[in-house]
Amino acid sequence: MHYLIDLDAPYTWRDCIVRRYDVACVIEDGCRFPLKCDDILCKEAHKYVNNPMCPSLNITSKYGCNICSVTPLNPISKSCKLSQLTTDLVTISLTNGRNPSPFPNYPFGEPFVLSCAPSSLLRSFPKGVRAVASFSWSLLSFPRQTYNDKFALCLSSTTSKPGVTFLGDGPFYFTSNPNLDLRKFLSYTPMIRKTSKSLGYFVKIKQILFLGKKIPLPLSIGSQVRLSTVKPYTALRSDIYKALILSVSEATKTIPRVDAVKPFGLCYVASGPSTRVSYRFPKIDLELDGGAIWTLSEENLLTKVGDRVACLALVDGGAGIKNAIVIGTYQMENNFLFFDLKKQRLGFSSSLLARGTSCNNFNFTEVPE
Repeated sequence: MHYLIDLDAPYTWRDCIVRRYDVACVIEDGCRFPLKCDDILCKEAHKYVNNPMCPSLNITSKYGCNICSVTPLNPISKSCKLSQLTTDLVTISLTNGRNPSPFPNYPFGEPFVLSCAPSSLLRSFPKGVRAVASFSWSLLSFPRQTYNDKFALCLSSTTSKPGVTFLGDGPFYFTSNPNLDLRKFLSYTPMIRKTSKSLGYFVKIKQILFLGKKIPLPLSIGSQVRLSTVKPYTALRSDIYKALILSVSEATKTIPRVDAVKPFGLCYVASGPSTRVSYRFPKIDLELDGGAIWTLSEENLLTKVGDRVACLALVDGGAGIKNAIVIGTYQMENNFLFFDLKKQRLGFSSSLLARGTSCNNFNFTEVPE
C-alpha cells in the first residue's frame, strides 16, 4: 500500500474497514482492535481541532465509549469522513544506513494505531495511494509511535525511482558515495512549534537573497514559514511573491520568455527536453534563523510545463494566505531534510545534485540479519 506523507496529519489513516472479533485470534491473522473513547491515544487524537466542516465526533449516544470516533481528512481535497481509531500491523525495516534488513522482533508487523477510512476519501489522490502517513508532532504520528523523535525525508524528483524516509538518528549512506554520511552535508536551523496542539513544522526565514542581494520584502516574514508535503510548489503571500518575481524577472531579461502558464507567473523557453533554460539561471538563497542558508538551485526553481517551456516553480498564494510562505514538495526534491523533534531543529542539505547524488540513490536491496 502506498501512503501520502503528511507533515500536518494528527494520525495515520488508510482505506480499511474496522472489524470486531467475537472469538480469540492471534495477531498474525490481522486482527484489528478498535480503541475506546477513554484510551489515552484517543484523547491524544481529540486534542487537535476538528475541522468544523467535518462530521461531529459526539456519537457516544449511539456507540457509548466502545469506539474512538475520529474524522480522517484528505489533505488535498480537504474532505473528511467519520471513522474510528483502531489497531493494525505495520511492517518496517531496520537499516545500517546502507541497506534495509528485516525487523527481527515483529515478523508479522508491529502493532500500530491508525484510523480506517472509506474508499470515497481517496478521491484526488495520486494513482495507487490509498492512505495518509502522519509525520507530524502528534504522539500518533508514524515516527513517534515507533519511538523515534528524529526522522529524515528525501523526496525523489522522479516517479520511476523512489525517494526514502528514515526513522531515527542515522547514519545515512547513498550508493553514489557509500562511505560519506549525508549528515556531513547538513546545516541546521531552529524548528518552531507554535503551541502544544500545533502539528506542522515551521522555520524562520530572516531574508531572501537573490544574486547576493536582499529581496525588498514588504513585511517581516517572521515565523510564518511552513513545510508541506502535500503542496506541490512553494506558495508565497502576494506581496512577497510580487517582490520576488520582480527581482527574478529583471535579472533574467536575456532569457527568451513565453506567456505564463497557470498557476505560474514567469515562464521561459527551455533550451532542451529538460527544464534547463540557462547554465546561469540565478539561485535563490533563503537565510534561515541562525544564519544557515538554504539554496534553491535551478533544478528546484524551474519546472517543465510543456514542449520546451519551463516556468519558475513558485505560486502566488494570495493576500490572505495563512502562512506567509509554504515550502512545497518541488523545492524539497533531492534535498535531504532531517527533522529533530527532541532538539527542535531542522537539518537541510540544499540540492544533493550539486554533490553528485540524489534522493533515489539509497540501496533498497534487503540484507538478512
